[in-house]
Amino acid sequence: MKTNKYVEGLKAKTAAELNTELVAAKKELFNLRFQNATNQLDNTSRIKEVRKNIARIQTVITEKSKLA
Repeated sequence: MKTNKYVEGLKAKTAAELNTELVAAKKELFNLRFQNATNQLDNTSRIKEVRKNIARIQTVITEKSKLA
């Protein structure tokens, strides 16, 4: 499955890389919301996808911090 490979890729990254990816995902979510508010967004399902990716990244960060 696509999400399993994504999560495995996240688990292979370091904490710093995960934090930078989290910041990038949050910026993307902000931009998507802004486009949606101004009726420029074509694919509105992308918002839901990015929100779930942010949650996945935060989950992996939490798992790594509990192991350390």
